[in-house]
Amino acid sequence: MTRIDRTFAALREKGKKAFVAYIMAGDPDRQTSMQIMRGLPRAGVDIIELGIPFTDPMADGPTIQLAGQRALEAGQTLNKTLEMVAEFRKDDNTTPVVLMGYYNPIYNHGVDRFLEDARAAGVDGLIVVDLPPEEDEELCIPAQKAGLNFIRLATPTTDDCRLPKVLQNTSGFVYYVSITGITGAAAARAEDVAPEVARIKSQTDIPVVVGFGIRTPDTAREIASVADGAVVGSAIVKQVEEGRSVEEILEFVRSLAEGAHRA
Repeated sequence: MTRIDRTFAALREKGKKAFVAYIMAGDPDRQTSMQIMRGLPRAGVDIIELGIPFTDPMADGPTIQLAGQRALEAGQTLNKTLEMVAEFRKDDNTTPVVLMGYYNPIYNHGVDRFLEDARAAGVDGLIVVDLPPEEDEELCIPAQKAGLNFIRLATPTTDDCRLPKVLQNTSGFVYYVSITGITGAAAARAEDVAPEVARIKSQTDIPVVVGFGIRTPDTAREIASVADGAVVGSAIVKQVEEGRSVEEILEFVRSLAEGAHRA
C-alpha cells in the first residue's frame, strides 16, 4: 500500500472524508512555501498536492497561473520542487504528497530520471493534467511500476464510453473536476456532483475526491458528504496572493479541513 492508500484506509476506519490541499511550490518564494507546506498536516490536511510551476498552465485559471508566475520569478524549478518534498520528509513520513502539473517539465527532466528522483524525494503520486490515457506508456505505466500512484482527472464531460478508459490505469484516487472550465471559475454544487461521483464509484473501488469550485468550509463539507473527499486549491493560493501571513493561511486551511471532516 502507498501512503495514499493507507491514508484513505485510516480515514474510512474513522468514518471521515479526506481533505486535500493544493499549494504552488515556490509561491511566493521557496521559504514561505516550505513553511506553508510543513504546516498543512497540523492544519488538518490529509493529502498535499504540490503544484509544479509551468509557463503555460492551460487548465488553470488566473489565480493558479499567477502563482506559477510568482514561483518561476522567484527561481522555482522542478528540481527545487523535489528538494522541497525531500525536506518535508525529514519531519513527516506519513502525509502523502502528490505532484500536480504538466508533462513538459517532466519530459525535459527525463521520465526515468524524474521517477527515480521523485521516488527518492518521497513523492507518492502524480497528477499530470495534459497526458490522456492514450499516452499511458509515456508516464502513467512507468510511474506505477516505480511505486507512484497515477491519479487521473474525470470531468462532467467524461461520458460512460470514456470513463472506463480514464479509470483503467488510475490508482490512489480519482480526481473529479466538479465544473467545466478552468480552476477557480465557478462554485461547486453538491447536487450536481453527487450523481457523477456515484456514476464513477459504480465502475471503480478507488476513492473519488472532488475539486474545483470549493472555497468555503460549508462547501467543503457539502462536497465531501457526497464523495470520499474534497480538494481546495485556488482559494488557498488566493490567500498567498493577498499577502496573508503563514499563520493566517494555515488558519484558513484549518477551517476548510474542519468543514470536510464534518461531512
